[in-house]
Amino acid sequence: MTLTIYLAGEIHSDWRSEIKRLATELKLPISFKGPMENHSKSDNIGEQILGEQPNAILTDEAASSINNLRTQVWMKKADLVIALFGEKYKQWNTAMDASRAIEAGIPVILIRPEKLHHALKELANKAQVVVETPEQAVKALEYVFAEE
Repeated sequence: MTLTIYLAGEIHSDWRSEIKRLATELKLPISFKGPMENHSKSDNIGEQILGEQPNAILTDEAASSINNLRTQVWMKKADLVIALFGEKYKQWNTAMDASRAIEAGIPVILIRPEKLHHALKELANKAQVVVETPEQAVKALEYVFAEE
C-alpha cells in the first residue's frame, strides 16, 4: 500500500524536503504532493494563463483561483494531510487547507510549535495527531506502517 500525502504549509523553507528525506530513509511507501513551491510561479500563474491583469488585486485573485484548483485536486487524492505552521509567516493557507482536509474526512497531522498552541487549539483539537517537528510527523507515519 502506498499513501499519498499532501504537504500543506508555507513554501518559504525546506520543511517538505526534510519530511521527504526522512520518509525515504525509512523506506516508507509514500508519494508526496503539495502546493507550487516556486513562489514566483505561484504568484504569476494567473497572468501566465489568463493574461495581464489590470491591478495587483486581480493578479492575486487570478493566481489564487488556479492555486486553489491545484490544492483541491491534490487534496482530494490525498490519504493524509500534513499541515505545518511555522513561527515566521502568517499561515492563512495552511489553516484553510487543514480545515478543508478535516471537513473532507482526510486525516491530518498538524505540525506546530508549542508557542502556537493557543492560536491553533480548535484546529489541533480536530486533527488526528499534533506534533512540534517534521521528525515527529514522520515517526507517526512510520507507526502507520509498523507490522509489530
